[in-house]
Amino acid sequence: MLTRKQHELLMFIHKRLEEGGVSPSFDEMKEALNLKSKSGIHRLITALEERGFIRRLPHRARALEVLKLPEVAGAATAAEPSPAIRGFAPNVIPGNFPMRSGGREQPSDSDGGFELPLYGRIAAGTAIEAISDPTSTVSVPLSMVAGGEHYALEIAGDSMIEDGIFDGDTVIIRRCDTAENGSIVVALIDEREATLKRLRRKGNSVALEPANAAYKIQIFGPDRVRIQGRLVGLIRNY
Repeated sequence: MLTRKQHELLMFIHKRLEEGGVSPSFDEMKEALNLKSKSGIHRLITALEERGFIRRLPHRARALEVLKLPEVAGAATAAEPSPAIRGFAPNVIPGNFPMRSGGREQPSDSDGGFELPLYGRIAAGTAIEAISDPTSTVSVPLSMVAGGEHYALEIAGDSMIEDGIFDGDTVIIRRCDTAENGSIVVALIDEREATLKRLRRKGNSVALEPANAAYKIQIFGPDRVRIQGRLVGLIRNY
């Protein structure tokens, strides 16, 4: 599943290739998606490439090829159309995770466990906008949610594999807005993109560390990162 911005960019590139056979420049993409810098476009292009939707053609400037399109165009689920691209109405995919039923988990009727809201996918790789889907739940043991408020997220990506967190895993997050150095946290970047990384504070900076040598540490100013929860458990289906 693609985020709103990823879907917007993919459809914009596809439209330009269909119209003129040439992919748009990064400046054109930035303007079309109403982003402030080209670094956001770089992240979106990388995410689309990792997910197999596009590929960069070697030794050619501005050369992108669309390999596939989403099965359902505009697959995101809550409506707020973007004015940037005519004829395409994507949906808002928030990075905040509201809790259900006043912020409390729901007891499970079956095994004495708890039903937690499953709020879509979060990146363990290139940061993505988290997908909120309050209609889904996941059943977890009572011991995993002792005290506090919790929610669940599905992992997309491989940047935390050396900590045993793999693509497709479901992580259990305890809601909090602060965390100790070295904790694995849900970090909201620029109030827009959410990712799962290890938190390190270095002076006035916040570092988000992957657990995969293929990815770089990301360093931000303290006003750009907001903690939304701490990892407390993991569920994996075999």
